[in-house]
Amino acid sequence: MKWRDYGDFLREQFPYKVQKISVNAGFTCPNRDGTKGRGGCTYCNNRTFNPEYCRPVLTVAEQLEQGKRFFGRKYKDMRYLAYFQAYTNTYGDEEQLMRRYEEALSVPDVVGVVIATRPDCVSDTLLERLAELRRRAWVMVEYGAETACERTLRLINRCHTWTETVDAVERTAAAGIECGAHFILGLPGEDEDTMMRTVEAINGLPLSTVKFHQLQVIRGTELARQLQAGEVEVIRWTAEEYAQICARVLQRLRPDIAVERFVSQSPAELLIFPRWGLKNYQFANLLRKMEPEAGK
Repeated sequence: MKWRDYGDFLREQFPYKVQKISVNAGFTCPNRDGTKGRGGCTYCNNRTFNPEYCRPVLTVAEQLEQGKRFFGRKYKDMRYLAYFQAYTNTYGDEEQLMRRYEEALSVPDVVGVVIATRPDCVSDTLLERLAELRRRAWVMVEYGAETACERTLRLINRCHTWTETVDAVERTAAAGIECGAHFILGLPGEDEDTMMRTVEAINGLPLSTVKFHQLQVIRGTELARQLQAGEVEVIRWTAEEYAQICARVLQRLRPDIAVERFVSQSPAELLIFPRWGLKNYQFANLLRKMEPEAGK
């Protein structure tokens, strides 16, 4: 299989090597504080994707400096992107938000920001300010979309709609800001046809990048409880079966969209399944060697 790689996308954006450093700016989520809902998405445990250096007790600048020391051991001439990853990073007072982004860009060798958020939490005024910021630094907004299926979005308690995703992506691209989106394959109640309809919906959006990853069932989540109680069902793929799904996704995905990842790997002590033990680069190597099965 061949696809447009995220590394190729970054090389087109920058004349030097760049590395994303995750930042926890201490924000919350409207799906946790009661504005939209409580408890968050059924599958979510934020501990699964925050590195050790990414702790809100440290300032944004301190987290970035720790991340730079971690990655700088390997590449001495690296530049960095501050990745505002934890929770909803456009949710809050706009002045406070902009101060966090500016703090990140004040750190030496930080050349841009990647802002992860929900599609229902980006105002036109914030996009205007990000477009202004874009004139002197690289800016990308990454939306957690998860699926184009409205029924699934309700089932997993996302508390936003696909229509809101389409609106947010189109407004972001119209403001001249790079735009990415995140999707989960294998959500409760979804079959392959449902997932492929999401891919077709992705193709209709002005996206530069996408992330896919397999649904992971994490200890302590509502999804883990629902599965144990028999309230929902999910597909339990082997790594090879999931690779075939990804190969068929790539067959349909618009070829100019760069794919950042196919798998995520949660801490072993939190993960119930799937326990493949594959990092993204290992899975990508497996995927490159295979062709999609015929007749799918």
